[in-house]
Amino acid sequence: MALGMHVKTAKGRVLLIDDDAEVRRIVHLALTKDGYDVVEATDGAEAIEAIRTGDNPLLTDVIICDVRMPQVNGIEAVAFFREQFPSVPIIVLTGYPDMNLATSFLKQGVIEYLVKPIEKEKLIATVNAMQHRSEKIHENLQYVV
Repeated sequence: MALGMHVKTAKGRVLLIDDDAEVRRIVHLALTKDGYDVVEATDGAEAIEAIRTGDNPLLTDVIICDVRMPQVNGIEAVAFFREQFPSVPIIVLTGYPDMNLATSFLKQGVIEYLVKPIEKEKLIATVNAMQHRSEKIHENLQYVV
């Protein structure tokens, strides 16, 4: 390989938003072991800042978002991400299941609503499916431009 060439080794980038440090640690570890690049945020405000600064937000393949958080909660964060980045799949991961809230999220375009604690295999399978969906959207956008 020539000097200066950079090979992307990660499967994709996941934005993980949860105020629980232990949940972030477990999810981060599971996803990085499976080959993902994980960016963490403790609440919606920090996540919005993270996606607005740094790399191109289109490089975020999947967003995993908790519901109950300080500052900007999951409901507000999901609404922002759906409006600003409609092609990025969102997975809601919550410890407090609520069918009305789940229905509301799904109507807003959230792809998956998962309840903590989640099995590592189910989390990885869900993220893999969302990442594959994100890749297809990016491929289709290339043909449009």
